[in-house]
Amino acid sequence: MKWMKFVGVALKSIAKNRLRSLLTMLGIIIGVGSVICLISLGKGSQADIQRQVDSMGTNLLIIRSGSASRRGVHGGAGTQDSLSMADARAMDKNLASVAGVSPVISVQAQVIAGAANWNTRIQGVSPGYPLIRNLELSRGTFFAGRDLKVKSKVAVLGKTVADELFSGQDPLGTRIRIRNVPFKVIGVLRAKGQTAMGTDQDDVILIPSTTALYRLSDGKTVRTIMASARSPEAMEQAMAEIRALLRIRHRLRAEERDDFRIRSQTEITSMATRITGTLTLLLSAIAGVSLLVGGIGIMNIMLVSVTERTREIGIRMAVGARGRDILTQFLIEAMILSLLGGGLGIVLGLGIAFGLGRIMGTSVVVDPGIILTAVLFSAGVGIFFGFYPARKAAAMSPINALKYE
Repeated sequence: MKWMKFVGVALKSIAKNRLRSLLTMLGIIIGVGSVICLISLGKGSQADIQRQVDSMGTNLLIIRSGSASRRGVHGGAGTQDSLSMADARAMDKNLASVAGVSPVISVQAQVIAGAANWNTRIQGVSPGYPLIRNLELSRGTFFAGRDLKVKSKVAVLGKTVADELFSGQDPLGTRIRIRNVPFKVIGVLRAKGQTAMGTDQDDVILIPSTTALYRLSDGKTVRTIMASARSPEAMEQAMAEIRALLRIRHRLRAEERDDFRIRSQTEITSMATRITGTLTLLLSAIAGVSLLVGGIGIMNIMLVSVTERTREIGIRMAVGARGRDILTQFLIEAMILSLLGGGLGIVLGLGIAFGLGRIMGTSVVVDPGIILTAVLFSAGVGIFFGFYPARKAAAMSPINALKYE
């Protein structure tokens, strides 16, 4: 009952000066709201990035040819003709930690279907490519191993290409022309949407890798090989096995550098989440300054309140209130002010986060742990910054307090 009286008196005191109390809580409201908003948006961005990376494929490993160097000038990744179709076949056949392997022969070309045409990416891949990239067919079928052997002129369209060339009509069984080579459409991929970098994953045509290599390319150059590890735990082992196999096949001596590069899904994810995590932490630290300002505001107002209520303190002490009772009373008032500000800040922060998420088209992830931390931190701010004014009130002499004008 005693604690309920303390709380009741504190609420009456706060309600008596509503505007001043609201202004006092403003710093806490802004600080907590900013932290909640930024962390929710930051975690949502990380979740979006993770989904985008997952959509790239299952336990994806990307092997690219190395950098060509002529007279000290390095051409960058992919400029050296170091990978081959035989490398891809060897990886698929000999590595236990690898679930699937596909060479990727990419060209950009104008595609013609009747009176329609569209410029898009043509990718020559193997039948295992859908497993590696988590691709699904909305209709039709994917080409098989036999199509690679005979260099079949068959194609599977991405949804964007199908819509642009056929305007909603069923393209199965129709003919398209890629660089004047006729291809039969045997399937259409289910839509995957854009990547985190804004690339349309549906603006693509998939054909057998051998057909792309010998019909649309130079018959020898393989810039990229994609592979899928058997499990997330096997990613490191798969990378090590691929590196060892390729070094043996390319006859590289121990002192020679790799003439290829291997990138994993884990590296892509960690890089992206590290960037967003750093930005979120930096912005949250800046927002945390508002909490400090809000705490100082509470201390200032509580000092004013102690001065205004000096006679009240004297009367309470005269009728039996002890110093610790006065201390507790003012600490509770400071804590309630801070908690109310924290609660309003949480509501404001979540509201802004969801509003910005809808405007920017990003996800918002609400972490209950962060909300609990915000509540506890708000209470801590109230106690920390309210202690000095409360102690000053508790240390007053009853006689001097009663004589105060």
